[in-house]
Amino acid sequence: MGGLFGIVSEQDCATPLFFGTDYHSHLGTKRGGMCVLGPAGFNRAIHSIENASFRSKFEGEIDDMPGGMGIGSISDSDPQPLTVYSRQGNYAIGTVGRINNKDALIEELLQKGCNQFMAMSGGRINNTELVAALVSAGPDIVQGIQMAQEKIEGSVSMLVLTEKGLYAARDKLGRTPLIIGKNGGGFCAASESFAFINIGYHFYKELGPGEIVFITKDRVETVAPPGERMQICTFLWTYFGYTTSTYEGKNVEEMRYRNGAAIAAGDGEMNVDYVAGVPDSGTAHALGYANASRIPYARPLIKYTPTWPRSFMPQNQKARNLIAKMKLVPVFEIIRDRRFILVDDSIVRGTQLSETVSYLLSNGAREIHVRSASPPIMYGCKFLNFSRSVTDMELITRRTICKLEGITEPEAISPELLKEYADGATEKHRAMIDDIRKSLKFDSLRYQTIEDTLEAVGIEKCKLCTYCWNGEE
Repeated sequence: MGGLFGIVSEQDCATPLFFGTDYHSHLGTKRGGMCVLGPAGFNRAIHSIENASFRSKFEGEIDDMPGGMGIGSISDSDPQPLTVYSRQGNYAIGTVGRINNKDALIEELLQKGCNQFMAMSGGRINNTELVAALVSAGPDIVQGIQMAQEKIEGSVSMLVLTEKGLYAARDKLGRTPLIIGKNGGGFCAASESFAFINIGYHFYKELGPGEIVFITKDRVETVAPPGERMQICTFLWTYFGYTTSTYEGKNVEEMRYRNGAAIAAGDGEMNVDYVAGVPDSGTAHALGYANASRIPYARPLIKYTPTWPRSFMPQNQKARNLIAKMKLVPVFEIIRDRRFILVDDSIVRGTQLSETVSYLLSNGAREIHVRSASPPIMYGCKFLNFSRSVTDMELITRRTICKLEGITEPEAISPELLKEYADGATEKHRAMIDDIRKSLKFDSLRYQTIEDTLEAVGIEKCKLCTYCWNGEE
């Protein structure tokens, strides 16, 4: 997915920028970058974080990045932030989002006089470079940002650092958050609200959908007002967001407690010994379940992080599954001969969860009853780079539908049939869930409902995107 952090301060910003950017490391595992505007101009560094943490790659460079303004990026895709020389002046830019009409936009820009793009490996064009080309095509930066937001199919939030200050722009429908913090010496902008707490900033404001602000050390000025329509990603609360973050006034940890309690209410009486969460994003949901059901909470698997940091997650799916298993260490004394409710944040492919359950059973567990804290994922996200751009047929729900319907070509699943399977009240939906349970070898399986998920978030349904669950934007 990715995260952004920026600072405008009367003091050197490299150290707080370093820590603020690092606090977004849970949002991406591919590349990290920092860019500071100093006396000699833009000073930028980008490193791979696939095999080491952001902190270890940048801590030796911050002393050589003087300046009071800077932006940082954690990315699950292309290198950024980028520095740009344009007719609007020099600027640095970082982005979060997804571009579905990339080829069409590149062709349009080439036809209108943009003579070239830098090609990466395989001939790909950097998404952030494409966004910068769109911004630079506008009469000024603000109108250029707005033009980019209008033209891009998908979403894009961005930070644009100029010699005069920092532009922060939330994507048109507010699918990802952008929050402003304040201290005595200036302001910061962050994708995650908790990222600036420990570096001395407090909450100032959250940008609305499509809102653009211009930030100096003295003020935050709205240069483009927010739109009325919002479609913020509900998965921010269920999975993506860090547990201490707050979006639209709703805290992630509290949402997960409420969500877990609602799952427990739907289960009624369960004859088990413990409730457990798949660490770490299933933990809070499981605690909510345990508190509501009065079934003891336990940790049968402990995540080992000293040498397996979150950032170390290979691109190869087979290797990812192996690393996910290597991080979990069993507590035999808790596992042996026990029955568990096991709560996970979601079920995407099902591979890692199936292996986790098998791991518990092979270490002596008697029963594993799986609960997904989100509804079944029926559609690959087309607005954010969710779960490394999972294709529809990687989803266990789609594979199960093909199996049940005898469909050999994935595109043969009609929209009407998909809607029927997505509807929790239908017999086809129940058959899909039962087949998933059998194929993954769970003693029982239940998914959270869309209705209870939205109630746990506590925001009007019309402001939340539920596309991955029911195809509705």
